[in-house]
Amino acid sequence: MKIKFCGLLLIFLFIITGCDSNDDEPPPPHPELSKLPEAKTEPVNSALNFDELSERASQILFQGRPVDATLYGLDLEQVGEYYNNQLPDYSPEAELKFRKTLFEISKSFKELKSADNASAADNQAVMADIVRYYAGHPEFDIGYIDVWMGLSPYIINQINGPLLDIPRTIQNDQPITNEQQALDYIARLAQFDQFTQSIVQKFNYDMEKGWIPPKEVLQGALKYLNKFTKPKPEKHPLAINFFEKIESVDSLSLDQKAVLTDELTRQMEDVVYPAYKSVAENVAAALDKAREEDGIWAQPNGEKYYQDAILQLGNSTLRADDIHQIGLNEVKRISAEMNKILNPMGYNKGSVGQKMKRINLESRFLYPDSDEGRATLLADLNKYIEEINAKMGDLFKTKPPYQVEVRAFPEEVQDGAPGGQYTPPALDGSKPGIYWINLRDMKANPKYGLKTLTYHEANPGHHWQIALNLAQDDLPLLRRIAPYNAYVEGWALYSELVAKEIGMYEKDPFGDLGRLQAELFRAVRLVVDTGLHHKKWTREKAIKYMADTTGSADSEVVSEIERYMAWPGQALGYKLGMLKIVELRENAQKKLGEQFDLAEFHDLVLLGGAVPMTVLEQRVERWIAKKSS
Repeated sequence: MKIKFCGLLLIFLFIITGCDSNDDEPPPPHPELSKLPEAKTEPVNSALNFDELSERASQILFQGRPVDATLYGLDLEQVGEYYNNQLPDYSPEAELKFRKTLFEISKSFKELKSADNASAADNQAVMADIVRYYAGHPEFDIGYIDVWMGLSPYIINQINGPLLDIPRTIQNDQPITNEQQALDYIARLAQFDQFTQSIVQKFNYDMEKGWIPPKEVLQGALKYLNKFTKPKPEKHPLAINFFEKIESVDSLSLDQKAVLTDELTRQMEDVVYPAYKSVAENVAAALDKAREEDGIWAQPNGEKYYQDAILQLGNSTLRADDIHQIGLNEVKRISAEMNKILNPMGYNKGSVGQKMKRINLESRFLYPDSDEGRATLLADLNKYIEEINAKMGDLFKTKPPYQVEVRAFPEEVQDGAPGGQYTPPALDGSKPGIYWINLRDMKANPKYGLKTLTYHEANPGHHWQIALNLAQDDLPLLRRIAPYNAYVEGWALYSELVAKEIGMYEKDPFGDLGRLQAELFRAVRLVVDTGLHHKKWTREKAIKYMADTTGSADSEVVSEIERYMAWPGQALGYKLGMLKIVELRENAQKKLGEQFDLAEFHDLVLLGGAVPMTVLEQRVERWIAKKSS
């Protein structure tokens, strides 16, 4: 599926002459799925040292996921080949080869000679772990490898996956500042038929193995696929984005821009739209086979899959029953804290969830459901970022070099998207980190909750941590982008607590109530995620529990529960990670007394990059020992 350099020339000639780039021979038929051949791995030289293995791992990952290389703005050397005109191949054969090669590299890291100091030993252990994360579980060849989430169980779902993420990344992150970049953009669209065909092949392969997504997951995916092709091709965000960017390229003549624009429109009409309509037809045909059960337990060997998800995404060796109980305990504790605010203000009837539902309907906390209301909301988010930036100096010694920008989710993805989300900046700083906010339902964005969401997604949460991580250019590339879920989400939830500690909720009891509701939400996630995937809860039971307990808007609760159905274990990282960071801080404060420096602790946690929580714990223990000696 790769277009080599000569392919760029051919595309250019197609554009200039008006030839039809769809005259190529169709791809060979997919082999019978039940007779999938054994995949060969890329050879891994056993003599490679740590730096060479790190480079090899990065190149294998991003050659297999070239659009993610665009997201991070990687250079040619980091990827090892020209990639900005490439799309990934998710066919069963390609996916299996990709995973096996990464697994072999992970083993090679473990077989390296033991490092002679603690820092180098951490580096070696973390790299072995990261590459295993990207290789997935060796006993599961289902799903696909996501550069953010590792092994994701359903290649077609309503919230993430290549069908959603790749168009969005091309639209938002692929630069067009010259003719070559315009051609690269078009070249990617020209491959959407092969790209989507490989996804359908993998989807069908998984289905034949009995790995069938829940019905609501497929229905949500079908809703997105149909919405994707609803506008006219030339009005699609992929096209509009191209047209807007190309207008500002001064090196192109009006005639060149016209030719490129026509070719982009042709690719949308002849390739992209038919490709997505074909996927939609396949998904619609699969709905009758979709599982009625909602949890991963119903999949073949689903319990084992979930326990590995707890390890990879919750970064915990706890069993599901133990996590469920931690969630129940935290729900009880946080609810009591919320009542300490609610009752004195006259909200003393019913449960915490019932009280929050009433508050959520009060007009004083709602933005108008209009363009003006949405614009005001976005302006307020930017104001919250500015306010906390002015107060962070005493508690954070090191500032990241990258900026953060607030944007609303595009309408075509907002139905399946979470309330807020963050995407990282380019390594070279050519684009900022982006804090995405979902504006599909303005009732799901009450004013009292938006400070906390901003601290979580922007500063001192995701943007601060991830941007600092990217800036550590002495670390291997995969460590700079390490997506350890419990560390990353645990830090973001911990950041909400830090915001309270530095006074962001002074004289704002409703804002603090929003903070506690957000923490309650994360505690509830421990209950419903283990409920769905281990205790065999239905979607409806999980929705009712979350809605009754948190008082969140119904639209938010439904999309959240369906998110957990598609992402088993991911929701566990928030609370489990936060609890560990708080535990490490409290332990350090207890042992160091007056020697404890919170800003120094924050640098210790952040500047070594995202790591497994066991590695972070060892790092903190060494720091305590050094300061105590």
